[in-house]
Amino acid sequence: CLFSCLLSSIEPANVAEALRDADWVSVMQEELDQFARLKVGRLVPRPEGKSVIRTKWIFKNKKDESSLVIQNKARLVAVGYSQQEGIDYDETFAPTAFLNGIIKEEVYVGQPPGFVSKQYPDHVYALDKALYGLKQAPRAWYDVLSQFLIENGFQK
Repeated sequence: CLFSCLLSSIEPANVAEALRDADWVSVMQEELDQFARLKVGRLVPRPEGKSVIRTKWIFKNKKDESSLVIQNKARLVAVGYSQQEGIDYDETFAPTAFLNGIIKEEVYVGQPPGFVSKQYPDHVYALDKALYGLKQAPRAWYDVLSQFLIENGFQK
């Protein structure tokens, strides 16, 4: 019980609910720390004439076989359904669904709800790498993986 007693057993219905629970704030911050560690994007002034994709939080409790909560998980995702083919992305097909590939298009996403910079509240993130929910994310990862495998003697 020691470890599981430190976890929140309730999945928040929205960001406001999550921000009232220190356990969820902690896992949200961990997700943002990983975002920074992997250099997924840079905070930049909002570009004129470019679409900015909203972001949202997804909250999930991971449970063991006896339905005991073993991990709280918060994932920041792009609201990709707002992207327009030919404007925000070109190609989406990929035979894999892995993410974190390098994206070729200019993609801007809003700051995470509940974690907007006090110093730069009107800035957005210019993405260098794919974010969950982007239409081109699977293709971006497939391209990186394919290049690595070919460079290491594998064939398509």
